[in-house]
Amino acid sequence: MDHSPAIARALTEVGPRLKRLRTERGVTLAALSEATGISKSTLSRLESGQRRPSLELLLPIAQAHQVPLDELVGAPKVGDPRVRLTPRRVNDTVVLPLTRQPGPLQTFKSVIPASRSTPDPVTHEGYEWLYVLSGRLRLVLAEHDLILGPGEAAEFDTRLPHWFGTTGEGAVEIISIFGRQGERMHVRAKPGSRKGH
Repeated sequence: MDHSPAIARALTEVGPRLKRLRTERGVTLAALSEATGISKSTLSRLESGQRRPSLELLLPIAQAHQVPLDELVGAPKVGDPRVRLTPRRVNDTVVLPLTRQPGPLQTFKSVIPASRSTPDPVTHEGYEWLYVLSGRLRLVLAEHDLILGPGEAAEFDTRLPHWFGTTGEGAVEIISIFGRQGERMHVRAKPGSRKGH
């Protein structure tokens, strides 16, 4: 079986890591053999790199040492964590995805133009959380018609009729997190914060 250079390197590092873990804990090969059911010779060959590590061998060793499996094989290297922002236009709104992996929660930064000021409520599955960075956001949610300013947040079930845009006075910049039904952000309103309408 061919392995990439990174996988081959990771496999060669397993043996020394196993030996270091065992000796740091003062465990003999005989004691580890008894705890895992793996022969002393197999354990020795694993530590010296003469035996290729496999899940069948590493799982009992991880359990015996009470460590996660990734500690035996080495944690993955962390790549560049920056998200390359690629803006796109959706109905005159500039939307920048802030998450790059598909998943239950997706985060966006949006700049909504002043022209988007006429409510047109919609419904769909999901849950949304909004945070106003700048400007004044108008949120129509069921029977509520609210104005949120910078630093204010709202969260709601998107199965309710909803629309958000501007008051018509200028653009609004927001962060939004959208999740599937049942996925929620938890926000606590500050006591006495103004909820205009």
